[in-house]
Amino acid sequence: MLKSLHINPDKCTGCYQCVLACSEENEGVFNPIKSRIQVFKFENEGRFVPYTCTQCDEAWCQKACPVDAISVDGNGAKVINNALCVGCKVCTIACPFGTVNYAADTGKVIKCDLCGGDPACAKACPTEAITYINSDTTGFDKMRDWASKTDAGVQASA
Repeated sequence: MLKSLHINPDKCTGCYQCVLACSEENEGVFNPIKSRIQVFKFENEGRFVPYTCTQCDEAWCQKACPVDAISVDGNGAKVINNALCVGCKVCTIACPFGTVNYAADTGKVIKCDLCGGDPACAKACPTEAITYINSDTTGFDKMRDWASKTDAGVQASA
């Protein structure tokens, strides 16, 4: 069973625990710039939205890599092999979501690799805005929300 990160922005408080946990897990330092997950801050709305690699089925980053430095691990994560990565940044351009980033200090690219199947961001999130769940169920919450809105709209017009 493949699992994936499920992000519920309605639960995010902007505490940045996910960002700090990620940078510490992957880089050994508490440094938001070195994190593979970031949090968008919408000041006018007072909202926060965590975002990271979605581990696309047809990963454009992987297809674009000229040296085949991106592979899929047993968790379904697209993983960068630093020994093969030449730092050309083609994958950063190919990613439509901007979640593959260049690390100037190493000359390589970084992206979420799901921490080998135990994502630090999900473990650190105090509000469960980020959870690691069965990939087959990631859309159910959105479907339920849409169905409840649609059902209410149908009843109102009846």
